[in-house]
Amino acid sequence: MKRILFVAMPSIHFIRWVENIPKDKYEIYWFDILDRGEIQELSHIKQIVGWKKRKIPNFIGEYFLSKKLTPIYNLIYPFLETTENKALKELIQKLNPDIIHSFEMQSCSYPINNVLDEQKNIPWLYSCWGSDLFYYKNFDFHKRKIRKALARVNFLLTDCHRDYTLALQLGFKGEHVGVLPGGGGYDLSTLRGYKKVFSSRKIILIKGYQHTFGKALTVVKALQSIPSVLQHFEIVIFGAHNKVLNYIEENNLNYRVYARHELSHREVLKIMGESLIYIGNSISDGIPNTMIEAMVMGAFPIQSNPGKVTEELIEDYKNGILINDPENVEEISVLIKYALEHEEMMKSAFTMNELLSEKKFNLFENQKDVAAVYKRILS
Repeated sequence: MKRILFVAMPSIHFIRWVENIPKDKYEIYWFDILDRGEIQELSHIKQIVGWKKRKIPNFIGEYFLSKKLTPIYNLIYPFLETTENKALKELIQKLNPDIIHSFEMQSCSYPINNVLDEQKNIPWLYSCWGSDLFYYKNFDFHKRKIRKALARVNFLLTDCHRDYTLALQLGFKGEHVGVLPGGGGYDLSTLRGYKKVFSSRKIILIKGYQHTFGKALTVVKALQSIPSVLQHFEIVIFGAHNKVLNYIEENNLNYRVYARHELSHREVLKIMGESLIYIGNSISDGIPNTMIEAMVMGAFPIQSNPGKVTEELIEDYKNGILINDPENVEEISVLIKYALEHEEMMKSAFTMNELLSEKKFNLFENQKDVAAVYKRILS
């Protein structure tokens, strides 16, 4: 039986991807590159955790050194604890995998590049996520590392066409094996039970990320500026970072807010199934999985379009609306008002996105596509 070794961080998208793999055809191993511990949902696969061993005790100033003087810290890191490269090299020697599949570039592919340079006989499949290439290519340090990794990668999976084009520009010469959602597909028949009819939806739902990429506060301020338009709707924010939570509290906004990790994936999907509009806003991303989920659940998407990636799924003012300037409060408030004033557009989008979901996001069709990727590489 062929062996697949996954190198990934623990995430819902990785968990959902693994669920697409035919369990009777492959031996599946997961190297938890962050060494956070076992995942209950993946109890059916072999999980490599607990590999990070400390060589000397933590010392005063180590955290500061790792964050502020990273190049120096990286030089001494192998003397402090077991490195990803060393742990993976030993694992490869033990397992002799038929393929290594890494998810995400910066945390999961940079650290293993050197050991895979020594193991050129093992095919390397890399799944490009989010801002892997689009954002980090703008920094010389990262651009060098991206080019080095892509020069070794044999097979590439992307969640959008944009990132395949970027990979070519960054020196990728391997085989592009498809454009697939980062987490695979969705069981549409099961999720249909959570979807309210269009006429009963009264929630405007916002993804609450506020960090390097996420710009939820711009959306919150846009909503603040049009209170009369929103008087018949409930504002719900999920996945909210502290900056968003604090802003809501300081401004006494009557919104229902859920902090990061407060809701399960299933609970988020249920709220999406009750929402009229979903708003996701960031300065960098691939195809956002949460936007896909909102479309699957019938919420009308208003979504930022970094690098023209979102327009691969959204036809502007047809099955959603594109945000052109994610940091422009006035623009976003105008877009929200426009959507609420054009109910027929949103009704039409509801139907369009149902058809799109069946075509592109159906779990059972996507499982066939995922299985075909591994069969193609391993044959």
